[in-house]
Amino acid sequence: MRRRAAALGSVLLLVAAVACASGEGGDREPSGATTLTVYAAASLTETFTELGGLFEADHEGVEVTFAFGGSSDLVAQLQQGAPGDVLATADAASMRQAVGDDLLGGDPVDFASNTLQIAVPPDNPAGVASLQDLAAPRVQVVVCAPQVPCGSATGKVEDAAGVDIDPVSEEQSVTDVLDKVRTGEADAGLVYVTDVRAAGDRVRGVRFSESSVGVNTYPIGFLEGGKHQDLAREFIELVTGDVGRRILADAGFAGPQP
Repeated sequence: MRRRAAALGSVLLLVAAVACASGEGGDREPSGATTLTVYAAASLTETFTELGGLFEADHEGVEVTFAFGGSSDLVAQLQQGAPGDVLATADAASMRQAVGDDLLGGDPVDFASNTLQIAVPPDNPAGVASLQDLAAPRVQVVVCAPQVPCGSATGKVEDAAGVDIDPVSEEQSVTDVLDKVRTGEADAGLVYVTDVRAAGDRVRGVRFSESSVGVNTYPIGFLEGGKHQDLAREFIELVTGDVGRRILADAGFAGPQP
């Protein structure tokens, strides 16, 4: 609950900043910059930050501001009236919720997919070698909450493997799970392949065959009522185009599932 409140508080600060920047000057901030606000799943932090820099370089006077977090939290913030231009979620279910609530200005587009992997500390003190090992009482495991895309995927792989994991905590974003493994607060965590790759030598990845049943597809769309819909469409074109596909592939993302 504290994490959810903190995430919401951060976005409310962002909302206040955007609102103040709009003011009487229309879409322009006092600095003369136009702010494109992108809500994106936490697992997209590194790739979208890179894409945002490229977008700014090609669009003089445009600043791309990101709100990263759990997909379900992002949709909830938009439902509560938070302004924005683009939404990218880590699963189709969260995007369907946004579409059902008329938050999208057009049809979303699938642009990537991601697969779960077990993250352990570099020395793997609990000796985790399989998904079944996560059910051992001695192993301190952290997972995403069920309403978060990585949590939903975790439930699917548990069912497929006949494994019942009893986590020490359920987090609101995949980055929170990874942080607990990186800091030694957990023996293992279920995160995405891309998170393990981004962490470098700070964690070690353990693959497991059941991960194939919990692959998440990532959709992106522009928001209804966004002030910069033309720029939003251009950002989406960057993400779904050759440059975006290359950057996503380099980070470990696969193409969208058919």
